[in-house]
Amino acid sequence: MSIRFAGIGIDHRHIFGMAANLMAEGAEFAGWWTEGHPGTLDGFVKRFPDVPRVEDWRRLLDDPAIDLILISCIPRDRAEYAIAAMEAGKDVMVDKPGCTTLDQLARIREVQARTGRIWSVDFSERFEVPSVTAAADLVAEGAIGRVVQTVGLGPHRLNRATRPDWFFDRDAYGGILTDIASHQIDQFLFFTGSDSAEITHAAVENYANTSDPGLQDFGEIVLRSNQGRGYIRVDWYTPDALPNWGDGRLTILGADGYIELRKYVDVGGREGTDSLILANGDRCEVIDAREAGLPYFPRLIADVQDRTETAMAQTHCFTVMELALQAQAMAEGRA
Repeated sequence: MSIRFAGIGIDHRHIFGMAANLMAEGAEFAGWWTEGHPGTLDGFVKRFPDVPRVEDWRRLLDDPAIDLILISCIPRDRAEYAIAAMEAGKDVMVDKPGCTTLDQLARIREVQARTGRIWSVDFSERFEVPSVTAAADLVAEGAIGRVVQTVGLGPHRLNRATRPDWFFDRDAYGGILTDIASHQIDQFLFFTGSDSAEITHAAVENYANTSDPGLQDFGEIVLRSNQGRGYIRVDWYTPDALPNWGDGRLTILGADGYIELRKYVDVGGREGTDSLILANGDRCEVIDAREAGLPYFPRLIADVQDRTETAMAQTHCFTVMELALQAQAMAEGRA
């Protein structure tokens, strides 16, 4: 038997991948709720036509047959729904950012500890990217030796005409480092094997969209741990000629080699996604990693059933969001 899940809030299209990947592993999409008519609604209904919409989100929490709640509403509201879900005995998978303030994170931590429920943030730039799975296997095999640094680049396309008002509201989305850079912090901790880290530099800017003062269109972080160092750059500058939403890359530097992931497009000429470049003492090659799989989703289903932490350690999830929020505060002069 698999699990049944429901969705609360479809304001961000990440809910599409969250739900579809669970369904691909045999989970049943039991129902969903969202407020109003967000721009994602028509596409969502087309993608999941047989899943019923409920009028009150509390009905989903009251249903004893629903195990897991997916949350992809406006970021500032995600903590409240996650807390309500855990209080109702449900596990939670939330779109990134999992929350937008340190106070929210403290409340989530308290409720998670008290209820014993799962609070998992779907860091999709790791969990929904097969080449990251392949890179993790290579690192575990010792292909590049000890990992000493990651460089994570997260460019995104602005798509101004399709963005809702909350996209340009700093308090609504939490800031560019809280939002996008949480992906790269997750990958730094994971690949260096770090339990925590120190933010040594953080900055945000609005260079190209000054008519929207609430938008941060550039951000960077430098961080270090007792295992290694990392650099992160995120932005909203994807040029129009690029064939997708962003040329996301990750470079993993080891003492004996390196791996570069060209996750979503390879401007060097190879068609398709998930190009993995490996260079070490014996190999220098490009690997097609599109079939490497997405283990997060079956592991999360197993964790819901078995009360384990195979998809992602709960402490890791908390640490990623804490560091993202600390970096945002530092960048804005609040730390």
